[in-house]
Parts: sequence; structure tokens; C-alpha cells
Amino acid sequence: MSMYKKIAAGALALALGLPALAQAEGKIRIAEQFGVVYLLLNVAQDQKLIEKHGRKQGIEIDVDWVKLSGGAATNDALLSGSVDVVGAGLGPLFTIWDRTRGRQNVRAVASLGNFPYYLVSTNPAVKTIADFSDKDRIALPAVTVSVQARILQLAAAKQWGKEQYKKLDPITQTVPHPDAAAAIIAGKTELNAHFGNPPFQDQELAGNPKAHVVLDSYQVLGGPSSATVLYATEKFVKENPKTTRAFIDALVEAAQLASSNPEAAADAYLRVNKGNIDRALLVKVIKDPKVQFKVAPQNTLGLAQFLHEVGAIKNKPASWRDYFFAHPAVDTGS
Repeated sequence: MSMYKKIAAGALALALGLPALAQAEGKIRIAEQFGVVYLLLNVAQDQKLIEKHGRKQGIEIDVDWVKLSGGAATNDALLSGSVDVVGAGLGPLFTIWDRTRGRQNVRAVASLGNFPYYLVSTNPAVKTIADFSDKDRIALPAVTVSVQARILQLAAAKQWGKEQYKKLDPITQTVPHPDAAAAIIAGKTELNAHFGNPPFQDQELAGNPKAHVVLDSYQVLGGPSSATVLYATEKFVKENPKTTRAFIDALVEAAQLASSNPEAAADAYLRVNKGNIDRALLVKVIKDPKVQFKVAPQNTLGLAQFLHEVGAIKNKPASWRDYFFAHPAVDTGS
């Protein structure tokens, strides 16, 4: 059965109230999305690091990989039992953490590193978010729930006040990053802005002379932030301690490789994604001093508490540890 059929079956089981597909220790199904923010997963897949660290735990691990787009899709896949771990932004994490407290108790297992996310526009009149009008269209991976959508809401709250945090929501559209980047570069559709991630934002800036940065996520969040994370249900983590440990250990090794050998990491990305991105541009993105590969989260609590303040989530986390599983590799987080 293909992974996509498994996801559909899982979703059907959820809809019918049937038990989710059970998984024994030694099996992990991982849903990722698009971009260099998922580089650690790409390296782990290319180098078979999860399998390697599984053998160190005395088990053989069967790893399944699937690509999805948008936090809503990844959250649906996780709750349906179709996948075990998903990679998505902080926005979808906070949504699912909030909604599953006392039930599936979804929390993050690791960060994928710190990456600046740029809101890029091709409209020369748009210098700041205050310049957007109802004629503009901003692409992002999932309206309302994606981390880009949530950061945009935080920026709007800072610009116009918390009661206006949704001010720009009406001009946002759900578009996968590759499609949005292609539209921005071509400049022939109604989409004239994209809140993306690397390397798509870098391709846009290099590929369209009108493209320019309107907003940097680091500016909104007050510094480097782990905007993309990996999360799972409490049931999976508790029932699969060796598999979970091997997974995190694999990420730690992948982070070390990406930091010490950007060229090798770029080649792994290209092999896994089979994309048409220019290798030199990709290496430049990976070497960007603003990009930091590590599994411990950084600067995540502020966005979570903002979402509680405006009523987007019901539960207010007192600490980042409330929405992360405990593990030595993430112990220095924030």
C-alpha cells in the first residue's frame, strides 16, 4: 500500500471512529514538507541515519517517508494515525498541542534548526506590511494555521494592535512553496507576495528583479527562532522509546553534518528532493550565518503566548517544555 493510500485509510478510520493503525517498535512513518528547513530529515534519509542509530539501539527500523504541504495536512495525517512524526511549523504545532491536551497529547520531539522566513513581494509599492492592500495576494503553506500565517498575525498585531491581528488574513492564500515560488518568479499570476522559507525565498529574490523582502521572521520574533519542528503523539513516543531515541540521535548527527559540511548536506538535499535548484544557491543558503542547524528549539515561547493572548489557542504554555517531550538533546531549548 502506498503512503498516500495509507493516509487516506487512516483518515477514513478516524472519520468512522475506528482505531488508528497501530505501529510496533522498529517502525516510523515521517511526513515532511518542502524546503531547506527539512534538511536534517533529508540528510537522515539520504545517509540512512535513523536505521544506523536504530541498530545501535539493537533494533532494525523500517522508515517510511511522505511529503505533504501545509500544517493542516500534516496534522490531519498525524491524528488519523497514518504517520507517526510530522514536520511542520510552530503554528500547526501549537494548534494541535492545544487541541489534543488530555487526549493524544501531541508535543514536539525536536527542532529542525533556526531559519529566517522572508515575506517577499513583487509589488514595488509594498515596502512594509502596512502597504499591502486588498489587491495584493500573499501565498503561504496554510492560511491561518501555518507558522508563516501566525508570524504574519503577530506582525499585524504589532503594527495595528492585537485586536487587528487578523487584518491581513483575507489576502492570504494556501499555496505549496514550490508553486508559490514559481508564480513569484514568473510574475504572471495574481500572487504578488509569498511568505515562504529557504530555498524558495532565495530563488524568488534571485529570479525576479522586482522581488524584495518586506518582512523577516527574525525581526518579528525578536531574533533567531526555531520556526519548524517535528512532533508526535504521546502514545507513539511512550510505546517506541528506542525508535524515538534513534530518530533524535539521527537528527543530531544530521545537524552536525549540515553544520560542518554544507556541500555534502546540499548534495543530500538534491538527491532526496530531485529538484532543479541551483547547487551554488543551495550551498549559499545552507552557509547563511542566520541559518543554524540544531535540534534544541530556540525562541519559541513568545509566539505561543501571543496565540493564547488573542484566543487562537485555549491553553497558555508557561514554558517551552509544555509543548516539547523531554530529551537530553533538546534540554537547552527555549
